[in-house]
Amino acid sequence: MNKFFRLTALAATAALAFTATEAAAAPVSATTDATAHARILRPLTLTSTQNLDLGDIVLSGAAPFTTTVSIDKAGVFSCGASVTCSGTHQVAIYNVSGTKSQPVTIAAGNVTLSNGSSTLTLTPSFNASLTLSNSGAPGDNFNVGGSITVKDTTPDGVYTGTFAVTADYQ
Repeated sequence: MNKFFRLTALAATAALAFTATEAAAAPVSATTDATAHARILRPLTLTSTQNLDLGDIVLSGAAPFTTTVSIDKAGVFSCGASVTCSGTHQVAIYNVSGTKSQPVTIAAGNVTLSNGSSTLTLTPSFNASLTLSNSGAPGDNFNVGGSITVKDTTPDGVYTGTFAVTADYQ
């Protein structure tokens, strides 16, 4: 009888353990469902359509001097004191295309201009962001101006350099 009692107690314990495990593993529904979201954007395309040109700069003032020559992003040209400026003055123009109504950030670092043996630093001027007005071509244009500092001791020559402009979705 003792064996019967032990077997019955063991069976009851096993049944109780099974029922407790089954109750703990029962599925429950969320009180609030999560949502899923994906935003699909066209890849950005960035193209240079016009080069920046500060024209010809003649060092014409009495030494010593330091002055700035610039063209802002709106195309307003400024020729500093002690220099004479002539020739073509134009901003660089870039075209960016992607997904309509999406904000885009624009970035550009300083440009090293070189004549082969000497350098000048061009500091760019541009809007840091824009919102795309349409999807795909023709895209939106934005201007990049810039300024350089010249001194009476700046060596002559044709100074050129390359912009590193980037565009990215915000």
